Amino acid sequence: MPQPDYYSILEVPFNATLAQIKRSYRRLVRLHHPDLNKQANDRRIKQLNEAYEVLSDAARRAAYDAQRLQEMRNAAIREALRRQQEEALREPRMTWREGIIGFFTELKKGMSDE
Repeated sequence: MPQPDYYSILEVPFNATLAQIKRSYRRLVRLHHPDLNKQANDRRIKQLNEAYEVLSDAARRAAYDAQRLQEMRNAAIREALRRQQEEALREPRMTWREGIIGFFTELKKGMSDE
């Protein structure tokens, strides 16, 4: 199961500084806090808190970034394999008859070379 994108939850770029993360976290918490916003969703506050806990701790952020990078690599590999399989299905296939004719043609070439 892919991890949530904490950077997009906090609306900061991947290379954001700790100060930028803190500023964005505070702004978003204030915006979504139930005391200030009656339509606020408690789940959103939990997401913001989780994202801030991970991205504000250097060790946890490094582990998160490494795992996120691995997930992106795996997704790219899966996509490349999918494209390769689609291309293989589009290539013309040899019929049974063409295969037999080709086999005997190659067999004759091999016998004449000896």
